[in-house]
Amino acid sequence: MTDYTKATNFASKDSLSTGNPLKIVKGTEIDTEFNNIQTAVATKADLAGPSFTGSPSLPTGTTAVTQSSSDSSTKLATTAFVQAVLQTLYPVGSVYSNATSSTNPGTLLGFGTWTAFGAGKVMVGLDSGDATFSTVGNTGGSKDAITVSHTHTATVTDPGHTHTDTGSNQSFGSTSGPDSNQAWSGTHSTSSATTGVSVAISTTGSSATNANLPPYVVVYMWKRTA
Repeated sequence: MTDYTKATNFASKDSLSTGNPLKIVKGTEIDTEFNNIQTAVATKADLAGPSFTGSPSLPTGTTAVTQSSSDSSTKLATTAFVQAVLQTLYPVGSVYSNATSSTNPGTLLGFGTWTAFGAGKVMVGLDSGDATFSTVGNTGGSKDAITVSHTHTATVTDPGHTHTDTGSNQSFGSTSGPDSNQAWSGTHSTSSATTGVSVAISTTGSSATNANLPPYVVVYMWKRTA
């Protein structure tokens, strides 16, 4: 920003003796001063809708530097304030992910120490009621841990059964003479049998590698450690 520098000391002319040519205020002196003022004013920002050039900055300790992240007013914000807000959003222990850039967040965000995190794993929310998920940092599971291929065999046994042939007495011929009172009686017999039946259930399941993975998308992940 250009400051105005006065070229002529008009007050010093008052002490000069009468007749001294330097005591006279010249038009060129006045013109020079107005030109300097015009140049200085032209380099100043307007109050309404100013357009700054170069690298404008605010003094340390101003409201813009020290205001809280919850302030939603129209106050100016410095880069220091923006950096402080970002660090509030990503405190130590935070996980940062990016679907396209492999650049370390320390470079992208300008703060913190970040290390690669969760390689080949998905994140699960803490569940204090389940011992498997009750401690932050626990790991487990296997992408290949599925029900292996196997066969079920069932045997059905007949406990035995009976076949019965039943007949009745039948009279035939005359009621007198050599054929009288002749009768036939059917044969009564039983038999039993035991039958074993084997039933085989077809094979099911899969033992292929990576067959136990949920739908997923791969991204870059880092954890802030400092």
